[in-house]
Formats: sequence, structure tokens, C-alpha cells
Amino acid sequence: MKKLSDILKGVEIVKTIGSTNIDINSIQFDSRKINNGDLFIAIKGTQVDGHTFIQKVIHSGAIVIICEVLPEQQNEVVYIQVNNSSKTLGIIASNFYEFPSSKLKLVGVTGTNGKTTIASLLFELFQSMGYPSGLLSTIQNKIENKIVTATHTTPDPIQINKLLGQMVNEGCEYCFMEVSSHSIDQDRIAGLVFTGGIFTNLSHDHLDYHLTFDNYLKAKKKFFDELPANAFALINTDDRNGKIMLQNTKAIRMSYSLKGVSDFKCKIIENNFDGLLLKINGQEFCSNLIGSFNAYNLLAVYAAAILLGEKPEEVLTTLSNLKTVEGRFDYIRSVNNIIGIVDYAHSPDALQNVLNTIDSIRTHNETLITVFGAGGDRDKQKRPIMGKVACEKSDKVILTSDNPRSEVPEEIMKDIENGIGGEYLNRVISITNRKEAIKTACSFARSGDIILVAGKGHEKYQEIEGIKHPFDDKEILKNYLLTNINSN
Repeated sequence: MKKLSDILKGVEIVKTIGSTNIDINSIQFDSRKINNGDLFIAIKGTQVDGHTFIQKVIHSGAIVIICEVLPEQQNEVVYIQVNNSSKTLGIIASNFYEFPSSKLKLVGVTGTNGKTTIASLLFELFQSMGYPSGLLSTIQNKIENKIVTATHTTPDPIQINKLLGQMVNEGCEYCFMEVSSHSIDQDRIAGLVFTGGIFTNLSHDHLDYHLTFDNYLKAKKKFFDELPANAFALINTDDRNGKIMLQNTKAIRMSYSLKGVSDFKCKIIENNFDGLLLKINGQEFCSNLIGSFNAYNLLAVYAAAILLGEKPEEVLTTLSNLKTVEGRFDYIRSVNNIIGIVDYAHSPDALQNVLNTIDSIRTHNETLITVFGAGGDRDKQKRPIMGKVACEKSDKVILTSDNPRSEVPEEIMKDIENGIGGEYLNRVISITNRKEAIKTACSFARSGDIILVAGKGHEKYQEIEGIKHPFDDKEILKNYLLTNINSN
């Protein structure tokens, strides 16, 4: 229970009706969760406007309403009018949970690709070096070794601050957090105090939401614009959008790269299916992670750790023992030397990166079979681009379903086919059932061949018509590779 006047600190209030000297049980923006003594904040969402539920929540026991537009019919409750309900939610959530982000070191990671890997590796690194830490990621949220299920790349402000509060109470000193463009645009991170921000890269993704690439870029940039002066802003200068992130930031500007001039520099010495040998700021370093994109991820993790005050030698020693993140170039090797790779790549750039990595390692005497699809009810513009990318780098391509949601899988696959030129059509087959598609890829593969199953990565479900059916790419791939061994 908190005093209303206390949780309104920092909120830009347009008008107050009633007394703020009252106690609040909890804060809610979901009308279905309201109980007696609660505060309800009306959010204008992409699907639903919370203002339409004001009378309902009052009947359910809400005693405070925060809204952008005051209702014509006003009951005997407290009304707080604000200009931006979404931003206000972040501030009051932070106040309600006693400002937890200021009591630990919170580092945010944003960009199109690499967020999950960098945040997860930072968490594992600092845990391994003896610092109690927390993780907010696509795959899972963690409070030290306790797993808390993740539902969004970035949770809502109430969930974020509640989790951060639990981390503080359990002694965490650090938290590493994926920061999505949606969460920035929707002010889900408002009220949080970041110790540092990391920018990975920016490419075509989420344009179903942002509509234009410029809007997508501005959403990412907003995160860096709002970092405090004592935080660090660490950007990848090999991405041309990196320097844009720093244009208006007050934070300490730092950079990393494999190609250009930067504060943290890396060179790839060896890159194969056994891992990477890198030279980072003049020191050689081995990792079992694979590919140039992971060289960027490892460099970003190293740089962030140094900026957080750690010693280079200790960071590199600990980092060398860390394993790949689930569903990110997650590979298995059968006894007859077929390589199976599962990766979350679901954007053109991510798919290109994975295929380029395989291309840089393979001998080209083997066959590369790529299995992938595209999610339904999401950015349709990227589908033909992904089709083109897959065919240019693969010997065989199997198009299949990937969380079709409310769309017809065959229609999604036709959209992908629209990007495939005539010279590649003989490489492509379409199998709607994803399990059958993976099975077919395994039946095609011979000793030395490579199978890439892209798009779902760590996900353990296939979403069809609103229902999430159990589905695990890696488990299915492993099962059929074993069958394949017996049949070859």
C-alpha cells in the first residue's frame, strides 16, 4: 500500500479532482485486474483504449483514475488528468516499487539483432564473476538462478519495476535488459534509470508496427536521447546507424567495431564450427560461440563489462567459458557429421548474418539446406526479401510455416516466393507442416551437409489461430537426425 501523493512524484499533472492524501493498494492498467482500493490508469493502446473502461473499473473498486481525457460522468473517485498516460504509468510504477532501477546497475541492450545474446551473456558473465544479477530478456527473465517466464521482449512498466524490486530485495547488483523498439515507443521504460545502453545494429524489422524505417530508427534513438549524463552509450560503429544514436545523447559516448576506428576493437583470427579465436584490444581470446555476428556480440559484452569497471583479463577468462544462448546459432553435430543449426533469425538481416556465417565456414563441397518461414500478422514487406536472401546462400530451401497466427500458411509462403528469382526456383520446395519440413531436410542430408532451421530459435510453440501448440525446432531436428543416421 502506498500514498497516492508519493507515487505521483515526477508526473506532469494537468488537473487533479479530489484528494491525493489517500492510500493505494495497487496500480493497474488492465481493467480485468482491478480490485478494491486500486488505481487505474487509462492507456490508449494500439488495440484498445483504456478510457472506455473507466466506469467499469470504478464499479470494480478503483478509487483513483489517471487518464488523458476526463470522462463526462465523474463518480466520487479521484481523477488525475495527464498528457501522456503511457509515460505516467512508467513513472508511477517506478515510484510504487520504490525506484528499484536506481538501486542497482541497469544496462539496456537495443538493436535489431543481438539483443538477447548480449543481455544473456552479460548476465552469465557477471553471475560467473560473483555478482548477483538479474536478466530481462526475450527467452526468460531471471533473478540470479530463479527463472521467471517472459511474455514480451520488454514487459510492461508494472512487471518491470516489480521484477527489479524483487532483484533489489534479493541482493542483485546488476540487471541486463533487452529494450525493444516497441517498449521505447510505448514508454514502457519511462521512469527507469539506466547505467548504460548498448546499440547493436539496425535493419528491416517491425515495420508492421513502425510503418517506416525512419520511425523504427527514431524509436531506438529515443532510448539513447534519454540516457542520463553519467551513463554510457555504447554503439557499434560498423553499423551506419550507430552514430545517429549518439547525436543527442547526454551519456558518455563509447564505440566498438570489427572494421572501423573505435574504442573497443576486435579482429577475427579463426572462425569455424568449433568456435572463434579473436583478438580483442590486442589480447587473444577463444570462445565456443560461432560466427562474425557473435564476434560483435562478444565484443559488446567485453566493452560493457570494462565500462562497468571490470578488469580485461578477468572478463576475457570468464567470457571464454560461456556457452551459446539457446536458439541463437544453436547447433548439433550427428555422428556421421551432419551439422544441424537452429537460429531465431526472423528478419532479412538476421537470416543474412546466419547464412553468411555458415558460408564463411563451409567448404562448399557439402549441401546447405535451409528450412524457414515467416510469422503471420507481422511485417509482410520482409517476406520476399527473406526468400531472396535464403536462396542466394543455400543449395536447397524448404519453405514452411512459422507461427502463422490468423493467416493461411500457404499465403505467407507465396509472399516469400515472390522474392525468389526464376534461377532459384529449382532449389525451393514448400511443405506447410513444419515438422514434415524438418524431417524432409534431414532425409535429404548426407554426411558433411548442413541444415539450418531458422525463425523460431528458443520458442517452444507454433501459434496457429490463437492457440500455441507445443513445438521445439531443436528437439525435432535432433530426433530426425538420429533417424537419418540409421538410414544412411
